[in-house]
Amino acid sequence: MAEPAFWARFALSVLATWRVTHLLASEDGPADIIVRFRWLLGRTIFGALMDCFNCLSLWIAALAALFVSRRPLEWLFCWLALSGGACLLEPLGREPVVIQPMSQPTEGDNNDVLRSETFGAAEQPDAGDNSHRPAIRTQL
Repeated sequence: MAEPAFWARFALSVLATWRVTHLLASEDGPADIIVRFRWLLGRTIFGALMDCFNCLSLWIAALAALFVSRRPLEWLFCWLALSGGACLLEPLGREPVVIQPMSQPTEGDNNDVLRSETFGAAEQPDAGDNSHRPAIRTQL
């Protein structure tokens, strides 16, 4: 097999494996056909397979690897590599996580304080006095 043709088929197969696996595991499909199919499978082993992207990508990649190579040993490595490539692409298909900065408190704003009362130096319990702490019970 010519080297450029192999890599072109491999790249196309990685993208196809990701697309089909993502469609089956994470999307509703046209006219909700994939959702209905997942519902039909229910709690069977095939239904559980449809919920796991990584698991499903192995089976989709097994078929896609036939497009890349038909020699047994080469097919085996292509199969695993295609599934791995699809798993690497999967996080790119998710919604990005956006972290919002916290607003800075204005002067005199005490909303970030856990307690409203404070102990003065004379009112603070000493280190050996545990009367202010709730009792903790443990079962043996």
